[in-house]
Amino acid sequence: MSARTQVAIVGAGPAGLLLSHLLHRDGIESVVIENRNRDYVEQRVRAGVLEQGSVDLLNESGLGERMRREGLVHQGIELRFDGFGHRIDFPSLTGGRSITVYGQQEVVKDLIATRLGAGGVVHFGVSDVAVHDFHTDHPRVTYRNGSKSIDLACDVIAGCDGFHGICRQAIPTAALSVFERVYPFAWLGILAQAAPTHDELIYAYHPRGFALYSMRSPEITRLYLQVSPEEDVAGWPDERIWGELHRRLETGDGWKLLEGAVLEKSVTGMRSFVTEPMQHGRLFLAGDAAHIVPPTGAKGMNLAVADVRVLSRALRSFFKEHRSDELDAYSATCLKRVWRAEHFSWWMTTMLHRFPTDDAFQQRLQLSQLRYVTSSRAAATSLAENYVGLPFE
Repeated sequence: MSARTQVAIVGAGPAGLLLSHLLHRDGIESVVIENRNRDYVEQRVRAGVLEQGSVDLLNESGLGERMRREGLVHQGIELRFDGFGHRIDFPSLTGGRSITVYGQQEVVKDLIATRLGAGGVVHFGVSDVAVHDFHTDHPRVTYRNGSKSIDLACDVIAGCDGFHGICRQAIPTAALSVFERVYPFAWLGILAQAAPTHDELIYAYHPRGFALYSMRSPEITRLYLQVSPEEDVAGWPDERIWGELHRRLETGDGWKLLEGAVLEKSVTGMRSFVTEPMQHGRLFLAGDAAHIVPPTGAKGMNLAVADVRVLSRALRSFFKEHRSDELDAYSATCLKRVWRAEHFSWWMTTMLHRFPTDDAFQQRLQLSQLRYVTSSRAAATSLAENYVGLPFE
């Protein structure tokens, strides 16, 4: 079966769905295809911190109603080390900017409801996806949707299918440069049925390893522990997890971590990854298909939002004004922000985690850095500006 659209979007995560929504607002047709079913896409737990710019874009594009009602606005974060907490106040350091805690799966739910409500074409549960002829002016995407074999002709393909997707892999290896760093630790993450006992995120540097306290809603807490990347989650019963969280997060000020039923647990390795360029012919990569950041800097979903903001505007120029200059510059434009986010995420990660090869000298350097960040307004401003997100150009 043959079909036709202007933009074929592979992947129904936040990047693909937001791109489809932004294109729709500009009167540009798109088809989104996703190999997972809708329920899986809407339930997978991922990032939960939205930069100020991401919040503004969602609001400006008509997607922010539930986020404004249910999202948790945070005015700062706390760095804990040496047995004490040290707060970084965002508004006073960034001219009033903040972050919003609103789970990625909630953003995806809002996007799916909006796209389907507007008559958008989103095919879930497809298989045998392949991209073709993207080095020409007539690219195609083929896939199976149930019993139908679809040959989708288009003008542009957007590869929003994540790190393990098929789009980046379809680009000739010789056409890409890959930059990667794999970290010698992982995060053991849990989702707990426990009301938050602190109203902002806590980043803890501890002799036993890093820990992060965050939340997803007034009833759900999200917590992480630094562990070995080879760690088996089966070796971490709930009582062991809670015991380690208490040790790494609690200080001598009487604050106690509230426990609850563990709803989910997993171990996630940490890496930095960037591919250059983020485009090849009429195929454009966005989000995790092009870059991965360690989650310490809370940049993953925000970079996806930034990518599709640039791509949607370039496609508007391409289709509405018959200009290709912005599309030609897509990769270079995005990579400026990507590398800034990569550096910030690497900096946060190396400052807060215990590396297996660290000696006492390196540990003293980490503590010196933490003391400087929390005592110098200039250093704290740098952290705050990057955390809430640098303004869009």
